[in-house]
Amino acid sequence: MVSLTPHMHLRGKSFRIDLIDPAGTRQLLLDVPRYDFNWQNSYVFEKPLKLAAGSRLECNAAFDNSAGNPANPDPSKTVYWGDQSWEEMLIGSYELVVPAPQRKSNSAESLEKSPRQPVRKGAGSAGKAPTLKTQYGELQIFPVDNPWNQDVSRLPVHPKSHQYLKSIGLDRPLHPDFGTVWNGAPMGIPYVVVSKDQKKVPVEFEYKDESDMGPYPIPADAPIEGGIKSDGDRHILVIDFDNQRLYETFSSYPQRAGWKAGSGAIFDLTSNKLRPAGWTSADAAGLPIFPGLVRYDEAVEQGEIRHALRFTCRKTQRGYISPATHWASKSKDRNLPPMGLRVRLRADFDVSGYPKSAQTVLIALKKYGMFLADNGGDWFVSGAPDPKWNDEQINTLKKVRGRDFEALQTGELVTD
Repeated sequence: MVSLTPHMHLRGKSFRIDLIDPAGTRQLLLDVPRYDFNWQNSYVFEKPLKLAAGSRLECNAAFDNSAGNPANPDPSKTVYWGDQSWEEMLIGSYELVVPAPQRKSNSAESLEKSPRQPVRKGAGSAGKAPTLKTQYGELQIFPVDNPWNQDVSRLPVHPKSHQYLKSIGLDRPLHPDFGTVWNGAPMGIPYVVVSKDQKKVPVEFEYKDESDMGPYPIPADAPIEGGIKSDGDRHILVIDFDNQRLYETFSSYPQRAGWKAGSGAIFDLTSNKLRPAGWTSADAAGLPIFPGLVRYDEAVEQGEIRHALRFTCRKTQRGYISPATHWASKSKDRNLPPMGLRVRLRADFDVSGYPKSAQTVLIALKKYGMFLADNGGDWFVSGAPDPKWNDEQINTLKKVRGRDFEALQTGELVTD
C-alpha cells in the first residue's frame, strides 16, 4: 500500500483508517481529527506498507450536522449519500502496487523482480490486458490498469443505481447493436488496422476546439459505420499498429484531399491519459470507442472478453464521471444517468441457458461492466461487425433486462 485518501463533504468532522491484520491486530494508519472539506489530501507513506493476505481496512468517520458547524449548509435537513457537496459521502480510498510474478533472467544470474504494476483506486487489476491480433502481429489495447481493463466485480453499487436504471428502462432489453449485416451494411462499428507506412491526411473538423487536429492515417477506403451512404454517426476507427495509436472520427465524410468530420480524437494505446476535462472525442463522453466494442475474435475465437463494453441511452444528464470528460445534455435532472456511468450485470444473473458466444459477453458484463458513452438507443451495446457472427445467438442477449444491471460507484459526478 502506498497511499490513503479520506473523503467526506461539508459536514465531515473526523476520519480514521485502521489496518487489521489476519490475527486481529489493529494498527492506526491515518488519523484526521479535524477534517476540512476545503483541504483534502492524499497521504503517501514514507515507505510502502507491505500487507499480509487477508488484511482489511476499517474506516471510522464522524459528521457534524449541527448549527455549531459553520460549514453546514442546512442543519435542518436530513442528509443522505449523494454526489453534491450539500449531500454526504464517506469514502476511504487506497492505492496499491502489486509485484508481478518473478521470472528468470535471460542470463544465468539469479531471479530478479519484475517491475510492479500499479492498480487504480477502488478497482482490481484484471490481470491481463486485452489484445488485438492483426496482420502485423498482436497489439495490446491500453495498459492492464486502464479503466477499460479493470475488474469491477467488487465495486460498491451507486446510491442512485435504481434511479439511473429506471430512467433508462428497467424492463427494456439489452440490445446487441452489432452482427453481420443490417440494412445492406455491416452491422456495428467497424475498424481498420494500418502500419506506419499508411499516409496521413488532413481532417477538417466541425468542433475544432475539442478535436485532435492530426493529420490522421485514414485510408481512402476506410470502413465507415453504417456504410458509405449512412446518415448515422459514421464513425471511423483506425489503429496504427507500429505507433500504437488509435485514431477515431465522428460524422466522417471523404474529401478530395482528406476527410471532413464532426470531431476526432487520438489515443496512445500505451497510456492511461484521458482527454482534457470538458472535451468530447468521437464519442459524446470523451471516451475512446474501440476498446468498448464486442469483437468476434474475442467473444467466439478467444472465448474471453477482458475489458468493459460501450453502451448508449436516450436521455442523460448534464454531468459526467471519470474516465469520461464530457457531457451531452442540458438536463439537470440528477436521476438521469451521467456520461461515464459504469453498470455491471448482477452477479446472481444465470447465464447458463445462453449460447457460448452470448455467455462470453454476459460474463464480461459481470466482471468489467460497460460504460455509458453516448446518447442513442436505450441499452444498445456496441460491437464490431463480422460476417461470422451468428445473429440468432447474439440476439439471445435481448432476454437481459435493465433491472438485471446495477450502477456502480466509480467516482464523483462532475457538473461544472
